[in-house]
Amino acid sequence: MKYPKEYIDEIRSRLKVSNVVSKSVNLKKRGKEFVGLSPFKTEKTPSFTVNDEKGFFHCFSSGEHGNIFDFLMKTQNLKFGEAVKTLANLAGMRPYTFSKSDEIREKKFQTYTSIYSKYINYYHNQLIENENCKSIREYIKSRNLGIDEVNKFKIGFVNKNPIFYEALKKDYSEEDLKESGLFYFDENKKINIERFRDRMIFPINNISGKCIAIGGRTLNQTKYIAKYINSPETLFYKKGSNLYNLDLARKFSNIMENVYVVEGYMDVIALNKHKVENVVANLGTALTNKQAQVLYQFFNHTIICFDGDSSGYKAALRAAENLIQELQPDKNISFLFLPEKEDPDTFINKNGKESFLKYTEENLNSIYSFLFQHYNNETDGSPSSYAKFEKKLRSLANSIKDEFIKKYTMEFFLEKLNSLTPNLRNFSKKNLKNKIYKTLNVTKKYFDETKSLTLVELKEFSFLYLILNNLELAKLNIEQIQKVKLFTKENQIVFDQILKELNEIQINENSRINIDPTVLERINKFASIKYILKNSKNDKSKIMDLLDEIIRDLKNYELERRIEELESKFSEDLSENTFNKIKELKKLQKIN
Repeated sequence: MKYPKEYIDEIRSRLKVSNVVSKSVNLKKRGKEFVGLSPFKTEKTPSFTVNDEKGFFHCFSSGEHGNIFDFLMKTQNLKFGEAVKTLANLAGMRPYTFSKSDEIREKKFQTYTSIYSKYINYYHNQLIENENCKSIREYIKSRNLGIDEVNKFKIGFVNKNPIFYEALKKDYSEEDLKESGLFYFDENKKINIERFRDRMIFPINNISGKCIAIGGRTLNQTKYIAKYINSPETLFYKKGSNLYNLDLARKFSNIMENVYVVEGYMDVIALNKHKVENVVANLGTALTNKQAQVLYQFFNHTIICFDGDSSGYKAALRAAENLIQELQPDKNISFLFLPEKEDPDTFINKNGKESFLKYTEENLNSIYSFLFQHYNNETDGSPSSYAKFEKKLRSLANSIKDEFIKKYTMEFFLEKLNSLTPNLRNFSKKNLKNKIYKTLNVTKKYFDETKSLTLVELKEFSFLYLILNNLELAKLNIEQIQKVKLFTKENQIVFDQILKELNEIQINENSRINIDPTVLERINKFASIKYILKNSKNDKSKIMDLLDEIIRDLKNYELERRIEELESKFSEDLSENTFNKIKELKKLQKIN
């Protein structure tokens, strides 16, 4: 059976070719393209290219060419349907099962987008051609926007007493029109009312460019009327999952690392007019985790640029607290605060593109610094306020899903906190003076000793330390632990002894492993993990997480050594078998 075109198009829209290909080919950026060694032929010089802008890969050595579906079919020997399922899952989309409900949903979507298309086109043409819209055209002109911007964003205007509902009734059922969210039923007048009457309208498109909702702005100054309203949530529109202008902005991800997130439609349009086109807007809600994840698919750096007033600041704070948990090692989130009473629209119209970009460069604030400074400003110098401050910082850091980012964010916060409270560290300085000098000498000696040790050796000491101090836990996970390979001969001998006794004796809380005291002292001395464990001695879950992390690191070290050996071999024999082994090991490396 045939997949709907819209479903295939959305997969294409959500996934960059380079993201898909890089899972099996090591790519390097070269201008607008990426290059790498061909996955179709054994070669030493890269002849394989990926172009995200055009949406294809091309291999000059084999002549293979195609899109993301072709790539999976050719490199993994998949059928088209299997490739679609794999890529849909990677894109975070529901699987298409060709069930009756899928068919009904697809038919509803076709009807839904058809209604929106006719609605948008009608009121866009009204804005341009209808004499009654002259004042609206003047307003748009006063906002420094011209016909190019009106056409590009299909801006329209719905008059005070619209009658387009009656025209649509000829082609669509009342149920379909109601489900679009464009109309609501007035119980008093017993008629269907157009939700966006007497408002400028801004089409909100899905990622593949189909209109699925509308934002409406009133020009009426009455305080009882909301300035902006959006379509209600429907079967095909969820505010927290969509972003205004993402369908156009994503096309710039192949040449730009960053994307601006602003608050309003007019901000997006004004920035576009000045050729800042890597910009989207949230849709009347706090920026959500889902929206952050969608942006991560296309851009490495998200810059949140809300209005320079108190409400803009509060919105930025909500976004920071929400998004910190989604941080990833290769992704950044920053905040840009404009001067007071300015928004991106007014700022760029006054100062132009170059000034806006320069202001960005000079005033970016990382999410870590922003959150730290905000909560620091709430302290009053008292112990209780600092206690509350530290508690909040720890809570924010612990909410981060990625373990590596969590660890370094915690260190960043606590280091900055320590710099604010030097008295806590310098208490009773005179009495501690001699102890400090002694500690410094010990530290220097320790540092000199560790210089002779390799990084993997230090990692091994931490691994052995964890096992020796958690024998019951080690016994329970013996199958996982005994697969680990150590690279230092002395440490491997100790490890073999530990495994032997773990397998032979009954472990209880008083158990000890029979190891040379000098060896044990050396492990205890150089195992840096003991400092992390200080406050987690009885936390088995934390200990297991640390053990897993060290095992991953040791396995990756082993993989790196094997890859280096094979790459050296490949440079001499150019064997396809060697090349395939390297590819398999690199896949394992990514999994680890």
